[in-house]
Amino acid sequence: MQESRKITKRKFPEIDPHVESLLKNIVGGKHVLQLQKDTPVFSQGSEADAIYFIQTGKVKVTVVSAQGKEAVLAMLGPRGFFGEGCLVGQSLRINTATTTESSTLFRVQKKAMLQALHVQSDLSEKFTAALLARNINLEEDLCDQLFNHSEKRLARVLVKLSRLGQHADMPDAKMPRLTHETLAEMVGTTRSRITFFMNKFKKLGLIEYTRTGDVIVRDELMTDVLLHD
Repeated sequence: MQESRKITKRKFPEIDPHVESLLKNIVGGKHVLQLQKDTPVFSQGSEADAIYFIQTGKVKVTVVSAQGKEAVLAMLGPRGFFGEGCLVGQSLRINTATTTESSTLFRVQKKAMLQALHVQSDLSEKFTAALLARNINLEEDLCDQLFNHSEKRLARVLVKLSRLGQHADMPDAKMPRLTHETLAEMVGTTRSRITFFMNKFKKLGLIEYTRTGDVIVRDELMTDVLLHD
């Protein structure tokens, strides 16, 4: 399977300082992609030949089992990156990445990224720190799945989603619009349980629905529940 070609290339926009600090010295092999909502960036089984950095928008990473069951591995926002498996010998994609809203991404070819990591110690240090932070987050998610009940896992997922792309503390944040089915895949429970817990959170004042159907997460209240449950 080939990576999606529903993309356009243009001159670099004014980008996030954090992303710029990572990529500014990479000249060759770097392109800006502007993708519409629900556009596959790459598909499971396609060639793994580049890493992607998110400037604006959001990306969902999913995997499909041999039996056809799909699971959501991650929801990523600005400053996030994905597709890094190509840097350690992954020849084919083991998952699928799809935009969940209009997004601007930086696509860095595998060879260009490896060369930059080799010659730019500052880039190597920052990227290693980002990978370590991601590893810690994955370990926390695993512990969450192993030891916490589904209600608490949902609360943690809502807090994480509400903070996507936020660079400063916000008492209340709007999370990306997701179906209860998708939330069930992320939490590891049934859709009916998600609906039950979301209604419970609403009654407790932990979340609020807007007229357009978006969910406002009362970040401080929800975090307090997680810490003191």
